[in-house]
Amino acid sequence: MAPMKLEKRLFGTNGVRGIVGTDMTPELALSIGLALGSMRKGRIAVGRDTRTSGPALANALKAGLLATGCDVFDCGILPTPALQYLVRNHFDAGAVLTASHNPPEYNGVKVIEPDGTEMGDEQVILLENRLFGRRFEYAAWDDTGSEHASPDSVSEYVDTVVRQFPGRPGAGMTVVVDPGCGAACYTTPGILTRMGCRVLTVNGQMDGRFPGRFPEPSPDGIAPLCELVRAAGADFGVAHDGDADRAVIVDENGRFINENQEFALIADWICQQTKGTIVTPVSTSLLIETVARQHGCDVCYTPVGSIYVARTMLALQAEGIPVTLGGEGNGGIIYPAHQYCRDGGMTAAMMVSILAGTGRHLSAIIDEMPEYTLIAGKFRADDPSALINALSKTYLHDAIDWTDGIRINRNDSWALIRPSGTEPLVRVIAESADAGTARKFYDEILDRMQSC
Repeated sequence: MAPMKLEKRLFGTNGVRGIVGTDMTPELALSIGLALGSMRKGRIAVGRDTRTSGPALANALKAGLLATGCDVFDCGILPTPALQYLVRNHFDAGAVLTASHNPPEYNGVKVIEPDGTEMGDEQVILLENRLFGRRFEYAAWDDTGSEHASPDSVSEYVDTVVRQFPGRPGAGMTVVVDPGCGAACYTTPGILTRMGCRVLTVNGQMDGRFPGRFPEPSPDGIAPLCELVRAAGADFGVAHDGDADRAVIVDENGRFINENQEFALIADWICQQTKGTIVTPVSTSLLIETVARQHGCDVCYTPVGSIYVARTMLALQAEGIPVTLGGEGNGGIIYPAHQYCRDGGMTAAMMVSILAGTGRHLSAIIDEMPEYTLIAGKFRADDPSALINALSKTYLHDAIDWTDGIRINRNDSWALIRPSGTEPLVRVIAESADAGTARKFYDEILDRMQSC
């Protein structure tokens, strides 16, 4: 059911990324614009996050689109999910300049299809073939595209999220938001304020140098958020990555909530209302499966990457199979009643609704969840695929899932060994309901890897 990963030359799991001036250059952005414009004629929306390299790269990409005859609508700085929403409702395709959680010196391009999802592997390979083969369809001098400024279009996205939660459920609630100086500096505080919340911010100014913390909302990086949550007596805190398609949560005590627990909390809320399938990658904790089964729901696993989750959700829906939720164990939640992409602003709004509905502290809800121990690491390998194939031969007596790398399933334990999508690395995850079993499984895999 889940789509298979195909080998790409330039694009990774979530677009193309690289260090600006070395890997990610205006020349590359121009070529991507020319290739995209040659494939998707019509009205193309372009957006970006706050990175300092954004204007130069966006202008290069727009030049390529205009040269192929496309009309370009520049939506300015906005979250990736906001651009995806706008593309789905108004445009023929889109592109956002962002490197998501990567450090400030990085930038990249995500290509958005008319349905609002990121471009899938098959179409990306066609785009890459055009790019590397320089097969661009230039428009005649009197048929080049026109550019339009649409900086206010993001308000439509904010309005849509707020309408999902009528009645100001956040009234009396205090929430601290850390957009990390990224694209959600205005959107998430705006959404929560209109839901009735009292909103405080840290790193709330748009600044592509990311002076407060790196775009990745790590436990160490969001320490100021945790401190402000405690000092203000807030109900919870939320932090985003650079383009705000993800959200990580802090409870009222300033405690960082593991993203799999965050996913499980939202899954529990959704499954109480709607029965169906939760779609998630093979790297996700068994906690999600446990919660789903408690409510008579099931889980469908995909390769790692939000695009595979989104497209599997769409495929299941097309077959008449109800899909309740999608997401990853990294704070990326896909709520199909809204749209088929990760959306950090929507996730923050859902947390407000959940806490308002239960009337309980977030910490109390989290502490009641079943406990699982998940251990993860990454290791350099000259040929990750060859290493994984050799390793699989040592697990012939185990149940192996080949969806993405190899996942070894053993009762209440599992382990995943998969190649990185961007580096010569092998990623290893082991999880169990018992901490000692998880550690033993993880160490066993490392020992076998060394002997392969």
